[in-house]
Amino acid sequence: MADIAAILAQTHPYDALSEAERADLAGQVTVSDFSERDPIYRVGDRLKALYLILEGRIDITDQAGETLSILGPKNSFGERGLMKDGIASVNAVAATDSRLISIPAEVFRNLVKDHPRILRFFDRTRPAAARRQDITTMVLSDLMTRDPLTCAQDTPLIEAARRMRDIHVSCIIVTDADAVTGILTTGDITARAVAEGLPTDTPVARVMTRDPITLPPSALVADVLHSMVENGFTHMPVVDGGKLAGILTQTDLTRFQATSSAALIQDIAAAPDPDKLATITAKIPELLVQLVSAQNPHHVVTRLITDIGDATTRRLLALAEQELGPPPVPYLWLACGSQGRQEQTGVSDQDNCLILDDAATPPHDEYFAALARFVSDGLDKAGYFYCPGDMMATNIKWRQPLRVWREYFDGWIAKPNPEAQMLASVMFDLRPIGGTESLFADLQESTLAKAAKNSIFVAHMVSNSLKHTPPLGLFRGFATVRSGEHKNTIDLKHNGVVPVVDLGRIYALTGQLTQANTRARLQAAIEVGAVSAGGGRDLLDAYDMIAETRLVHQADQIKRGEKPDNFMSPADLSDFERSHLRDAFVVIKTMQSAAGSRGGYLN
Repeated sequence: MADIAAILAQTHPYDALSEAERADLAGQVTVSDFSERDPIYRVGDRLKALYLILEGRIDITDQAGETLSILGPKNSFGERGLMKDGIASVNAVAATDSRLISIPAEVFRNLVKDHPRILRFFDRTRPAAARRQDITTMVLSDLMTRDPLTCAQDTPLIEAARRMRDIHVSCIIVTDADAVTGILTTGDITARAVAEGLPTDTPVARVMTRDPITLPPSALVADVLHSMVENGFTHMPVVDGGKLAGILTQTDLTRFQATSSAALIQDIAAAPDPDKLATITAKIPELLVQLVSAQNPHHVVTRLITDIGDATTRRLLALAEQELGPPPVPYLWLACGSQGRQEQTGVSDQDNCLILDDAATPPHDEYFAALARFVSDGLDKAGYFYCPGDMMATNIKWRQPLRVWREYFDGWIAKPNPEAQMLASVMFDLRPIGGTESLFADLQESTLAKAAKNSIFVAHMVSNSLKHTPPLGLFRGFATVRSGEHKNTIDLKHNGVVPVVDLGRIYALTGQLTQANTRARLQAAIEVGAVSAGGGRDLLDAYDMIAETRLVHQADQIKRGEKPDNFMSPADLSDFERSHLRDAFVVIKTMQSAAGSRGGYLN
């Protein structure tokens, strides 16, 4: 016992215990010997203890037998399963004759419960920092007015106005069987009824704003602010499942100060030319630093940054139409890549395409080629550099009528060769930005249904998703870039974020989920059973840690006057951060193995 207590005193995190606590712990552990190739536990086993290596070497492997870690003396293992559900998600095998200290599961759980420093060491989720209370990052369901004033389309203006006056509100929602068909504001009554001398018995349908922009209760207040300043209105109906759920007005928000992202979008909506847009978007790095410094969650930061990219794109589309004239047929501009997933950071290129109405003919392409060039050049000038792979609407291949897009997706699904897999992976992240959105809705639903039913296509997609691997070194270290400008760094994008993005896309495909955002895909996949609850939550935690680390890294670079990138030196991290970041990479590797062995599902 004395020897064990002495070993614990020299081993982190047990050195945080008092001498009496270490002596007590030493009396509750056992020492066991394992011969070479003896299993300590296998995937699916119920874990009985946390293990601390005294002598020898232990190999940690995934479900497919691929080595994740090689552990030596003073390394602990087994904590992840013990802190989750008590079930092993990896294999642990003695690579040589080994001697281990076994801390019984219940003893370990009491340790982490009673000692915050030990909990911080073993808990792979980063401790939540105190976050600034910011209304823009709140969801609408927390702020909206429920049961707003409503009326039918045939309601006389005089009756609607009196009802608004009686309860002191500035608008009334026009509904049909709980579905929003319009909105009537005091401004509408003034400008469209009184000023035009309409009779007081005029139906509200003649004066109301038809089919107003709406948002779901899960949207952020920032989404409301951005829509208000970009479109020039002051009332936002909130719709859930096609039915009216509430309303949020500018008056509701006047006591709060909007974040600078809303101010930038307001300036973007009024920008007279691409040069002015570029001066506005040049402030994005400063905004990123502010948002990260305020300790906003990474998915909020990237959503707000992406909103600026969306508004910039829509303003360029409007400026293009001013210069070129109205489009000859309806069109829809869509973003893919990080913008499509609403995951833009301080480093973003442009990935976009155009879907044209099937009425488009070859002569119409002169107009849309000019529009695409205007917008793409404007985006490049604004800091969204040209796509290196030419995945842009300026490429005629990605500027086609809807029927051609259907042929594209059908062909990729039917013949999933490597190029088809790459293109399908990009295009499954499509999100409408500006134009006629109905051109996309049916295409997305029908494509997901066809793709999910094609087991060969799914298998190829899974295989394609495993090409980006976490940067895991075997001896509790990282596999860093070996040469070039970024030598000895970790690529947090391609080896950290992208593997999770790829897994999220697979879960969305197999579950036929319409979400494009990676975090939303993971959450939806857990809900529908496209991934196991335990594995999905682990992956969410790992993704949050890596994505947050990436944003903090970029913010630090900006503060130092450097251009932000995705390459971080492990030397910039503390021992604590390195340990937990590596654990996050192990989670991703484990989930990749599970996806590869089970065709995309982990149930």
